[in-house]
Amino acid sequence: MQFGLYQQQTTSLVMTQELRQAIHLLQFSAVELTSFINDQALDNPLLDVKEPPKTEDFSYSTYTRANTEDHPSPIDYAHVTRANLSDHLLLQVQELRLTDKQKKDFTYLIYSLREDGYLARPLEELCEELGIDMEEGEDLLFTLQSFDPAGVGARDLQECLLLQLERLENRNFLAEQVLTHFMESFAKRKWKEISLELSVSLAEIQEVNDLIQTLDPQPGTQYMSEPVQFVKPELRIVPYEGDLLVHLEDDLIPNVGLNRHYEELLKNEADFEATQYAKQKIQQVQWLMKSIQQRKQTIVKVGEAIARHQKDYFLNKNGALKPLTLKEIADEIDVHESTVSRATTNKYADTPRGVIELKSLFSSSVQNGYGESTSSRSIKDWMKELIASENKQKPLSDAKIVSWLQTEKDTTVSRRAIAKYRDELGIPSSSKRKRFEK
Repeated sequence: MQFGLYQQQTTSLVMTQELRQAIHLLQFSAVELTSFINDQALDNPLLDVKEPPKTEDFSYSTYTRANTEDHPSPIDYAHVTRANLSDHLLLQVQELRLTDKQKKDFTYLIYSLREDGYLARPLEELCEELGIDMEEGEDLLFTLQSFDPAGVGARDLQECLLLQLERLENRNFLAEQVLTHFMESFAKRKWKEISLELSVSLAEIQEVNDLIQTLDPQPGTQYMSEPVQFVKPELRIVPYEGDLLVHLEDDLIPNVGLNRHYEELLKNEADFEATQYAKQKIQQVQWLMKSIQQRKQTIVKVGEAIARHQKDYFLNKNGALKPLTLKEIADEIDVHESTVSRATTNKYADTPRGVIELKSLFSSSVQNGYGESTSSRSIKDWMKELIASENKQKPLSDAKIVSWLQTEKDTTVSRRAIAKYRDELGIPSSSKRKRFEK
């Protein structure tokens, strides 16, 4: 083996800081981009951020805001607050007459709950840690289980549902009996066995099931401190003379510019460090402005391409989505597929069909009887309509749905695909959709 110094030419793709920032900004939603710009302004004194002028709201949604000065919306006064479960329960403890020791024990018990409201550990362990006997522990838990929300403090799903049933104004004792003695059989839908054991009809067991479906199996989750996500459509797709126009909502994002007040730093040649600092910050502002402009142009290009492909869907009430992939749009506007993905994720458009995420307008294809393509989204829409109108005493099996699509829509789909689409739509199987006559 010989050692030495050699020259070798190679080509490699290097991502510049400017390109990296442009890609970074493209994946942001309008809300996230606004937050990012404001954060940058805190770090860069040369970045001038101005809120965009307010324009008259326009939306295809059912809610249309009138002149806010004459007709203020109740939404304008809304203030969202989310107390966590522990705080909500501790407020209720204050209403009880308890000794200091009991308050401490109660607080310990409350902080031993999971976020979904269930007791995190066995009561025996908690009693041992608190230095109390099981009888005292059961009394504490019994009181806690009387708190709001109903079902809190349960040790398992069965107890959680029973606690909620016991709180109903019109108690259903059959439902309580079913959950107490036949929980496992009921979950496995062995309703005939239960009806025979209790000497009731299948229709009555079905009513029990309907009631239990209204209960909350995780009562604590309504107090989980998740931030409220606001959707701001960045595009507006508007019908115009038989075609579609795509507009960018410019007023969603702050206007970014260069703060001229600090440009004097560049003229102060005596202070080299200040001059270099100003140059660096000006370059950052210029990069940000260019990245935001590129982001706008890309989103509009992608939106226009999608509108061309899905024209029938937007213009016709009964129009169906056509099969469309990220690659098709990428090839059409000459960008990488990942760019289209970033430009459509968490980006929304206000359309004649309502506010829609751009990503949802892409759909895989299924071949119909004439060799033409049908989108999976259209098949799901047909399935929803068909199942909604089916005979609930004799619900359609997946095989019958396959046959209906073949006959009525000239579309061939496998039974496995139908089962997959059902799961994605949250529609149970035919056996679970079956209703019994009263």
